[in-house]
Amino acid sequence: MSAITLKGPPVSGAPRAMPTPKQNKISVTCPKCGNVQQEPRGAYSTVCKQCRSHFRLEDVTTEATTKGKSGPRKAPEKPAIELRPVICFQCGTELQVPAAAESTMCKRCSSHVDLRDYSIAQTVSKNFRTHGRFVLEEKGYIMNTDSMVGDAVIKGRFIGKIMAVRTLEIHSSAIIKGSISTGKLIIPAGHHFRWPELNIGGADIGGELVSTLHSTGTVTLRATARFFGDIESASLVIESGAVFVGQARIGVKPSEAVLTSQKSIPSTAPVKSARAASSRRPSERPRTA
Repeated sequence: MSAITLKGPPVSGAPRAMPTPKQNKISVTCPKCGNVQQEPRGAYSTVCKQCRSHFRLEDVTTEATTKGKSGPRKAPEKPAIELRPVICFQCGTELQVPAAAESTMCKRCSSHVDLRDYSIAQTVSKNFRTHGRFVLEEKGYIMNTDSMVGDAVIKGRFIGKIMAVRTLEIHSSAIIKGSISTGKLIIPAGHHFRWPELNIGGADIGGELVSTLHSTGTVTLRATARFFGDIESASLVIESGAVFVGQARIGVKPSEAVLTSQKSIPSTAPVKSARAASSRRPSERPRTA
């Protein structure tokens, strides 16, 4: 007898074979150790099974695609940050800080370095340490101070000691009693100032100044400048129209190249006229460039 095979539905309760689901995975390479492993295609990130480092699948797949097409992918360029040099007040270490920063910390001594600007319009008795701009308004009054600032503008009453590392601008309304020091003295046009002796880095005179000036840098007399006194500096620039009454010794740095005023003498009243200043030296005549 021949065998007969019956076709029909499977017996109830018997296990039914299921098709094997298709594995939707991709091969990824660890960017740290180079290990290749299988990960689901829709995964966002994973951990390497060999070195246990975490990485994003998008980064390694994009890098592999880009590298296969046009070679290694270049890292995106970061925008350049404008930096400026400052000096730590405590240890003197030079620091590079962003131009928009308001403070920083010294990498050597861990001290705080202030970079903020200050504007004083009231009575204050305080020491300032900042690399920012320091402005003393006409109604401002600072007393008993020993301050070091980046740039200073003095319009009011000041009693104490101030060192402006970059520039010191003095207006006619300023009343100064103490000592001043700066890398560059500025007298704006239309203003006048009198001081017995100044030891500074440089000067830009647009107004009227009566003093004996010792400079380690360049002294510039603008067209509106009126200077009465002696000048000793490395170089001197006199614009056409400037008035200079006194003696000049140019090309030789001062014997004592210091940036601090040697005398702490109160500022006298503003110069009233050129005739009063020139009367002290009758043998000298004004020279106009």
